[in-house]
Amino acid sequence: MVRVPYTELLAAFQRALLLNGMAPDRALHCATIFAETTRDGITSHGINRFPRFIQGIHNGSVQPNAEPTCTAAFGSIERWNGNLGPGPLNAHACTVRAIQLARQHGIGCVALRNTNHWMRGGSYGWQAADANMFALCWTNTLPNLPAWGASAPVVGNNPLVIAIPRPAPATAGPAPHVVLDMAMSQFSYGALSNYAKRGEPLPLDGGFDKDGNITRDAAAIYESMRPLAIGYWKGSGLSLVLDMLAAMLSGGRATHEMPNDIARESNISQVFLVIDPTNLAPAAELNQIADAILDDLHQAPRADPAKAIRYPGEQALTLREENLRMGVPVDEDMWKEVTALAK
Repeated sequence: MVRVPYTELLAAFQRALLLNGMAPDRALHCATIFAETTRDGITSHGINRFPRFIQGIHNGSVQPNAEPTCTAAFGSIERWNGNLGPGPLNAHACTVRAIQLARQHGIGCVALRNTNHWMRGGSYGWQAADANMFALCWTNTLPNLPAWGASAPVVGNNPLVIAIPRPAPATAGPAPHVVLDMAMSQFSYGALSNYAKRGEPLPLDGGFDKDGNITRDAAAIYESMRPLAIGYWKGSGLSLVLDMLAAMLSGGRATHEMPNDIARESNISQVFLVIDPTNLAPAAELNQIADAILDDLHQAPRADPAKAIRYPGEQALTLREENLRMGVPVDEDMWKEVTALAK
């Protein structure tokens, strides 16, 4: 690993996007999402996904300057077509619209079809929470997870994001929002790739090898395409209903209709559901409830005295501060690949 200044990381992403035909304002916005994801320690969906994103532009599955359009609306819910535009930009735009609808109706929902990989789903949870909104967002994927009892991938690992806003501290610093960002597999494919590259075993059983044996060997799981669903049959069932909701609400493709080709992962369906709580209760009341819950969590007896008990999203703020100060840690080979794309 090498540490790269955040500004240098952002500039490399931006140059590469400009060289691949993205309009300047869109290139800066898209590069910022990739850079912030990497800055917060999610390299699997930041810098490590960037070359594949560029590949998507080359093979036509990502249209760099296409923008999403609204195709149907009724009250607080709308359908949008992503027109195969960049997934991160489509997701950001739909979150903006869901926030606008929530401010008008108390709740806003945008269902998006014909889009691409949104990279770090948590980005849109943080975006909604920064607007003092609750959010539930999810996406379907190509078939990359076996349904419970199946020996081949037929459902997606369909990431789910749940965000709860919290106020910024009295001193300077970002708001410590609670942001859960999870796939339906015990370990995302990005995490499996990272463990495999380092040659490290997973800390817990993560899936099956090609012979059907449960294993902690990330490379073997990646090869078999048989990661373990969270909660076994429960994660499998949750994956299925998230896929159904996304496809039915958006009018887009379901997982079984997508080609199992990771280089052309497009025509994805997503949902962005945002809730404005301000008409239900004052902010002070909501913050008091959240603080009590998180205080109780932090005071729980530790299984390992050396390991703190954290809420979802808590570590991101620590990593963010450290990486802005010391430089963002990235895989050296991946950094060389990105800088080559920017030349």
